[in-house]
Amino acid sequence: MVIACARALAYPSVPMPPADETMNTRPLRFLHRGAVVEVADAAPTRTVLEWLREDARCSGTKEGCAEGDCGACMVVLGELDDAGGLQLRPVNACIQFLPTLDGKALFTVEDLAAADGRLHPVQQAMVDCHGSQCGFCTPGFVMSMWAGYEGRAPGASPRSRQQLADELSGNLCRCTGYRPILDASQRACAAPPVRLDRAPVRAALQALRATPPLHYLAAGHAPFHAPRTLDALATLRVQRPAAKLLAGSTDMGLWVTKQFRDLGELISLGGVAELRRIEHSPAHISIGAGASLEAAWAALAAEWPSLRDVWLRFAAPPLRRAGTMGGNVANGSPIGDSAPVLIALGAVIVLQRGAALRRMALEDFYVGYLQNRLAPGEFVRALEVPRARPGQAVRAYKISKRFDCDISAVCAAIALQLKGDVVEDLRIAYGGMAATVKRAPLAEAALRGQPWAEAALQAAMAALAQDFTPLTDMRASAGYRLQVAQNLLRRCWLETRADAPLPESALSVWARGVDA
Repeated sequence: MVIACARALAYPSVPMPPADETMNTRPLRFLHRGAVVEVADAAPTRTVLEWLREDARCSGTKEGCAEGDCGACMVVLGELDDAGGLQLRPVNACIQFLPTLDGKALFTVEDLAAADGRLHPVQQAMVDCHGSQCGFCTPGFVMSMWAGYEGRAPGASPRSRQQLADELSGNLCRCTGYRPILDASQRACAAPPVRLDRAPVRAALQALRATPPLHYLAAGHAPFHAPRTLDALATLRVQRPAAKLLAGSTDMGLWVTKQFRDLGELISLGGVAELRRIEHSPAHISIGAGASLEAAWAALAAEWPSLRDVWLRFAAPPLRRAGTMGGNVANGSPIGDSAPVLIALGAVIVLQRGAALRRMALEDFYVGYLQNRLAPGEFVRALEVPRARPGQAVRAYKISKRFDCDISAVCAAIALQLKGDVVEDLRIAYGGMAATVKRAPLAEAALRGQPWAEAALQAAMAALAQDFTPLTDMRASAGYRLQVAQNLLRRCWLETRADAPLPESALSVWARGVDA
């Protein structure tokens, strides 16, 4: 199946790019149902879900929440890694813009059954374990399970039930509940392997990679650009300072599906390999602004294992693999979970305009609600996080109504530098307590230089009432937020005090080895 559309006319109110070979417009191209699809007339903010259901007539993928929360729209994207191998990752089709498919392979539930109609082992397991009732959520679960099935190396140890539950934390079911679905996931893992033939997919993606960078222009719509190098991005950004930068669209997608906003000209960062790098030096970990949340959190948790819980509770795997830590920080939401942790760790944000770089403490980047210090033509290049130091204790806590895949009411991050039983230095940052993510200077002052003991702790907890004046909203009342913020500081003390700290088994559902 090949869908070819006529080349679009120029967008009337936006100047055309210079007429050089690197800026020629072309249709977007991706692999779907075994063939290369070309699209030239779709709005750049048309979602993958809309295209699947309305244009490709692949209605197995469902729309539930249209905000990347329920997983009914789950599809799997195939991309080439730096070594030429095929990587598969589940994403929410409802908030992915169609041009972000350029150069990738799109797999949906229609691709899983064999040509003779036999179900894939993942699908058959859902039938055998009675994992579907109304069936609306089932295709999304199946695609998440298929991505996990394909991602496990042959002969690998079986995944624990908790690990399987983590893989499915971005999918919601309101009929059967999760026990039979987890049963199905375990059964599928034990079934004889039926693997995707990756060779033709790799060959098609290698051919697509040889095409020029995407500059997409559909009639009546603003342009969409997808540069592939850092230099090209920097040049384009200076030329088009009013264009919006698109990373994983896990936030901006909602601007379209929920707020119905016209985003105007877009510059996608997804093709810039330099921005996806995570590099370690003796002084710091440099996290490129285009590195996925999953990769960025994994790097932080490798340095500070105590961050594992907040990593695994940050959204869900599909959102973490699509979204970026740079985008989470740049958008500046006061309830984003990256910024409190990064600020507590003393992170520096690296900004670029043209060839010029500037650095500032991340806590100084925010000037108000959803406002930052980005200058026209500038973009976030990287985040630099100082390496762990001897005697440092780091803790981060997320409080939300749901355990998985929910927005924080309060997020706390605390980095203590202890010398014996004395607090030599510390940084305390909270999300959800103010218009921006903020440190708690008075609470810090009450602890700095003091014994890490009950008396100093009580003074710091009292000081939080002067550091913050939280709001009441649909997630929590002001009084609840303040009490939780104080209690989280006490929890940090209980976990890190010299005398009878809480055991590791009391700190985390994963540390306890709990099976769902």
